[in-house]
Amino acid sequence: MDIERIKQIVEATPNLSTALGMEFISTPEDDTCMARMKVDERNRQPFGFLSGGASLALAENLAGVASSALCPGSACVGIEVSGSHVKAVAEGDTVTARAQLLHGGSTLHVWRIDITDTAGDLISSVRVTNYVIKQK
Repeated sequence: MDIERIKQIVEATPNLSTALGMEFISTPEDDTCMARMKVDERNRQPFGFLSGGASLALAENLAGVASSALCPGSACVGIEVSGSHVKAVAEGDTVTARAQLLHGGSTLHVWRIDITDTAGDLISSVRVTNYVIKQK
């Protein structure tokens, strides 16, 4: 999925994605895209591990970028985020999120986002539902 147009919009102004250090990545498949985020002082909890909230934010932001790429001219907003965190990631590591479209309707998109560490181990599995608002 080519997300370059949306990436430019996201990177143009300060927002949660830039504050947490998210980097969005296009993929050759039409129904997937990716993001990376280094675990550092912006997104870790006081004990030095990636915050679960930061993982959910990464997943929701990635799903929003992906839905926006699929629906030019629409506003795509998250209406449900649900995740399970299965492994801790220490500060200094980098996580990679891969979003796959499960349902791409005209008003609702459902995404599965798996977040892994640099060793390829699953960190979090997240499901995001986006509402697609047609712009007038």
